[in-house]
Amino acid sequence: MQYWLIKSEPSSYSIDDLKRDKTTPWSGVRNFQARNFMRDDMKVGDLALFYHSSTEPLGIVGVAKVASLPYPDPTQFDKTSPYYDPRATKEKPMWFLVDFRFVKKFKRMIALAELKASPSFADMLVTQRGSRLSIQPVAQKHFEKIVTLTS
Repeated sequence: MQYWLIKSEPSSYSIDDLKRDKTTPWSGVRNFQARNFMRDDMKVGDLALFYHSSTEPLGIVGVAKVASLPYPDPTQFDKTSPYYDPRATKEKPMWFLVDFRFVKKFKRMIALAELKASPSFADMLVTQRGSRLSIQPVAQKHFEKIVTLTS
């Protein structure tokens, strides 16, 4: 099993939205490295920390699970979508996604400031200066420690 961190703006799609929907396609990712993580590395059953970005405070609010194999992101073909990409074709899609399933909402947010203040998370990607990737791998030790902080 691998562990991940997925970022979403709560005004666009929050942990509460995922809880309500139970499962959602993680569409609209338009960074090649993040796409490659979904397309090449994520496996059904992998767990992901759900991170609220572009809000105050920033932080981890729950856990989701990879619920599908990767497949082409349909928004790349939709001319009315903000994620439309004219370079993509159904024969040669550029963008892929996986579905995520709700697992758990934390009783409290683990704020980015709290992570940055702890030496235990100094080597976690999300705490690194300039780390803006919307999908990133997480070490098992970091995943487990964050889950225990919320118990």
